[in-house]
Amino acid sequence: MPQKVKNFWDYGENPEVYPIDTGRLRNVVELVTEKAGWGKREVPKGHGLGLAVHRSFVSYVAAVIEAAVDEKGNVTVPRVDIAVDCGPIVNPDRVRSQFEGAVIMGLGVGLLNEISFKDGRVQQSNLDDYFVLRISDAPRETHVYIVPRGYDMHMGGVGEPGVPPVAPALMNAIFAASGKRIRSLPLGAQLTSKA
Repeated sequence: MPQKVKNFWDYGENPEVYPIDTGRLRNVVELVTEKAGWGKREVPKGHGLGLAVHRSFVSYVAAVIEAAVDEKGNVTVPRVDIAVDCGPIVNPDRVRSQFEGAVIMGLGVGLLNEISFKDGRVQQSNLDDYFVLRISDAPRETHVYIVPRGYDMHMGGVGEPGVPPVAPALMNAIFAASGKRIRSLPLGAQLTSKA
């Protein structure tokens, strides 16, 4: 029988049952920054690294994005590293593919996706006026790191948790590459316009 959720904090996951584990959060940050070479590898001029972390559905995620900003303000994403601790895993390939897709979706949110309204109606009606990330704009490298766990803890989600840290990590990378803070999504032409 369905139960009515009274507290929507963290999607109904009671913090007394599923408290935030800062050790697991730190672990994904340390894992992804190490794998991405944070502070250890030289990035080319006009490139920057950005980091963001997230927790939902009892899963912990950290993403490092490398962004390149050219002299005209065009942004490309050569590499993404993302780490997840979602507890016990039944199918690692499924987890990996979910996070690869989450990277594409999150980059689309950060760069292109916009839903606008006029006179109380959504202006976008289909993929001809709602832009999604194309394969030509996808990162050349996407690395997913899964923290191995035993079955002594709760399973977490792997569908939604990968999306939220991607756009913030991208905006942090753009700042590191260009020195310009982006405070509104999607990025669109903010770096290329004279506004």
